[in-house]
Parts: sequence; structure tokens; C-alpha cells
Amino acid sequence: MAYERVILEFEGDVAVLTLNHPDTRNALSWSLASEMSDALDKLGNARALVIAGAGKGFCSGGDMASGVPQGMGFGDMIKKGLVDAINPMLRKLAALKIPVVAAVNGAAAGAGAPLALHADFVIAGENAFFYFAFPNVGLALDAGASWLLPRLVGSARANEALVLAERIPAAKALDWGMIYKVVPDEALLAEAKALAARLAAGPTVSYGLIRQAVQAGWGSDYETALQTEEEAQRISGNSQDCLEAVTAFLQKRAPVFRGE
Repeated sequence: MAYERVILEFEGDVAVLTLNHPDTRNALSWSLASEMSDALDKLGNARALVIAGAGKGFCSGGDMASGVPQGMGFGDMIKKGLVDAINPMLRKLAALKIPVVAAVNGAAAGAGAPLALHADFVIAGENAFFYFAFPNVGLALDAGASWLLPRLVGSARANEALVLAERIPAAKALDWGMIYKVVPDEALLAEAKALAARLAAGPTVSYGLIRQAVQAGWGSDYETALQTEEEAQRISGNSQDCLEAVTAFLQKRAPVFRGE
């Protein structure tokens, strides 16, 4: 697939996926989501992923200017786009076995806000903000917002964000525990890439299993969480990265991880 709305680049072991349609502030249109989905299939041997937005914003949410096919209601059109494009892409993103870093510049609005929150580490520029604008345009919510946000910030703050639909500045998002870090705008992409490079140099088999276990833990009971951890430790303990770490410990040197 030739991309018109995203850019996929590789910097060593780090893949950088940039939402690249500044004319719409990188609106999460069906075509952009489809290109993202295709790009997620082409990460190859990348050991960490950065998601960023080109221009003045990370992602402005759904493309409200989308044409509605004749005979179809606007809501029906939205559901079809979610079923066909948005949600399949999000499932791929959630299922990745490598760490994901989101670099949020400007607005992460509508579906763009939960898109960013799918990352394991969300770094925001100091002038960035999160804006769950759905009810302000008469809509409910999508892109996993109903699942992600209450788990990150609790029901009271989730209702403030989702129902009152007011902008949440980066500093407030950090205070709430929504995101990992706030940095000066001009340092944002460099910070995100540096973190991704650090992660890519680590035991990525372990990271992937931790990522999956944390997601499973959100929706499981205590006993199931313990069983998930047991299997994760079996797989990671049998990995070459673990063997390398133990060998390096015994040899009193720094380990060299290869994601194997």
C-alpha cells in the first residue's frame, strides 16, 4: 500500500509511525486508520514503536467532513468506519509485542485522545492537550475511550473528561496519571525517540509479555492474573534475553539484549 496519510520510517531498531495529514490536523479518517493498520503489519524486526503527529497537532479525532453515502445515516456511517477501519487498527496496536511510545503535540482530540492512550508511554509537549470532545458534537465515544480512561484515572475523572468534555492540558493529564511525562514542545520528538531507543535496547520479549499481562490484568480476577504471570515468566525465563542477563550478572558485565 502506498501511504498518503501516514509515514513509516525506521531509525535503527525503532519504528516511527507519523500521522501525516496536517490539513485536517491528522484526523483519524477511515483512510488514515487503514494506512496505520497496514503500517502496523510492516514493523518487521523493530523493537519499539513511536507514534507521532505531523504539523500542529497529534490527531484531531474523527473526520467530521466525511461524506455520508446516500441512504445511510451519519451514525451508521460512523459505525461502519469503526467496524471496518478504526477498531481493527486499534486491535493490532493493542496486540503488539513491542513497547509503544506516543509523542503528543498540540491536540489529541476525539478519537485521537484514546489513540494516544493506547501507548505504553505517552509523552506530551507542554502545550499539548487531551480533549474527549464527543458529546460536544452530539456523539458518544469510541476508539476504546470507555475502556481505557476509567482504568487510568478512575470513574470520577473519566466522567469529567468524557461527559463535561473540557480540554485536559498536558500538566493536568500528568497529574491525573493519564500520561507518563511532559516535556518542552521543542524536545518532544527527541524525548520520545530516546525513550524508544532505550526500550529497543532492552529485553523486548520481557516487555511484550509485561504489556500483554498488564492488559489482561485489567480485565481479569486475581487468580487469572496470577496464572497469566506464571505463563509470562515461563516464556520470558526461557528466552535468550534472560539467559544473557543471567550470564552477564555472573560475569559482572552489562547485558546485551537482542529481543530473542
